[in-house]
Amino acid sequence: MSQDINVLAMVKGNERYVFLFDDESRAETLRLLGRYASNPELSFTWQDAAVLSQRIRQEAPVSDKRFDLPLPLDQDDLL
Repeated sequence: MSQDINVLAMVKGNERYVFLFDDESRAETLRLLGRYASNPELSFTWQDAAVLSQRIRQEAPVSDKRFDLPLPLDQDDLL
């Protein structure tokens, strides 16, 4: 069984940031962006983390609903 790998890259000055992750490690990758942004030794900023995290979320596969709740009834349905 093959597993898709997502690639997200950013070049900032002389630094290159390349993130490889599968769908199951998406949340871990988002946390890593925060750790990079809080590292003063890197040029990676919170703005960079926000932009890349938005890209990660946009590319996320559409998941099924966690719960299948009944729809609320209209008042007319009660009569």
